[in-house]
Amino acid sequence: MILDGSSGIFSSPFRPVPVHFPAPLRIFAATQRDKMAVSKQMTEGPALPLIFNFTLPLLLGNLLQQAYSLVDAAIVGRFLGIDALAGVGASSSVIFLILGFCNGCCCGFGIPVAQRFGALDYADMRRYVANALHLAVGISISVALLTSIFCADILRAMRTPENIFDNAYLYLLVTFIGIPCTLFYNLLSNIIRALGDSRTPFWFLLFSAILNIALDLFCILTLGWGVLGAAIATVVAQGISALLCYIYMYRHFEILRSTAEERRFRSRHARTLLSIGVPMGLQFSITAIGSIMLQSANNALGSACVAAFTAGVRIKMFIISPFESLGMAMATYTGHNYGAVKPERIWQGIKASAGMMITYALFAFLVLFFGADLFARLFIDPTETEIMADTRLFLHVSSYFFPTLGLLCILRYTIQGAGYTKLAMLSGVSEMIARTVVSLWIVPAVGYLAVCFGDPSAWIAADLFLIPAFIHVYGRLKRMVPPAPKRS
Repeated sequence: MILDGSSGIFSSPFRPVPVHFPAPLRIFAATQRDKMAVSKQMTEGPALPLIFNFTLPLLLGNLLQQAYSLVDAAIVGRFLGIDALAGVGASSSVIFLILGFCNGCCCGFGIPVAQRFGALDYADMRRYVANALHLAVGISISVALLTSIFCADILRAMRTPENIFDNAYLYLLVTFIGIPCTLFYNLLSNIIRALGDSRTPFWFLLFSAILNIALDLFCILTLGWGVLGAAIATVVAQGISALLCYIYMYRHFEILRSTAEERRFRSRHARTLLSIGVPMGLQFSITAIGSIMLQSANNALGSACVAAFTAGVRIKMFIISPFESLGMAMATYTGHNYGAVKPERIWQGIKASAGMMITYALFAFLVLFFGADLFARLFIDPTETEIMADTRLFLHVSSYFFPTLGLLCILRYTIQGAGYTKLAMLSGVSEMIARTVVSLWIVPAVGYLAVCFGDPSAWIAADLFLIPAFIHVYGRLKRMVPPAPKRS
């Protein structure tokens, strides 16, 4: 429990959502040691190797996810043409908006699980897992229905060029219909990661990627379904992976095997999950609103700029995935140590992850500085010189600001892992404001160059908020008081 004088909790409006911490169940935990072979606490030992070892499977998974995203776009661009590639790209920020909310909720649902795991309260942890699954059903179906109905209106509001509208609509509609598949896959992966296991989700992601690529080739080249086939391949691959992940999780993670009483829907647990998950989902969506405005401004510049932006974003997302992976590792690491009431280890984790982040940022800068054209050729024929040049410019500008993005990921996920998701959400507002300013006033005046500075300006704005926010949060974490263990 976090104490502030005699009040019992902080009076700050940005206090973490209260997750009730009874005394750690030491005796019960001791009897469960043989059931934790596939899960791992991060509350003991040097921070750097723990975070690095947890990050590595996450990184491989993110790289794999971005790789099959690159392959998906490359197949579309090479076999279906620039207009088809632009059609897929024109809907990417909308997909980020909707799926970002769903996936943000999934990340948030994993935080109480990680905190209860760190506190060794496994029975309550299983209650959170069960209630997260209940909530996921309602959220995924509701979002899928609403977004599918308004799919065309969304694209028109974004000023999608007419020559790519049909492709964008088909790709977006199938993606929306498949939201339950995507949401459940991400929820199950986050639950497993909350137990300190980042390897198992990687193997399911590897399976999903291979299946996705195979289905892409089959649906596009054999069946001739075009952009529609690319979307169907992604949804089917994620749906099959989600089902297999669910079966595997409950067969092999004994710590998750629950009783009928633990699987019962509980309003208290549901409120806690929503109080943490919804702000994280909104943070992703708020960030995506700025991205949509930036893409909308870029759409108005013509299909050539849309194609360059699409290729540049896909390449950038592949290159920056280690920053996201490191941040996700810090969320789990922080959740475990928050549950174990060890705030000093959270600061150790910040320093270790910052060192890894700076090292990779320098490497990524060199890769893009010298290899931007090589990456661009995956999507664009070298004879398209204007699109090639615009893609190169986008990648070079982004690479200059990678340290600011790395710091953003570390601080934001650390704050979220401690349960301060509403505070972390405001950093998304900072990003949205920065992208809005660039989109409404700078892009019309300057053109494509301003589009290239849209994301870096958002990263800087978020850091300006997150640095004092983390100082504020860490000051409160240092006043955490461990609960006294109860003796039976």
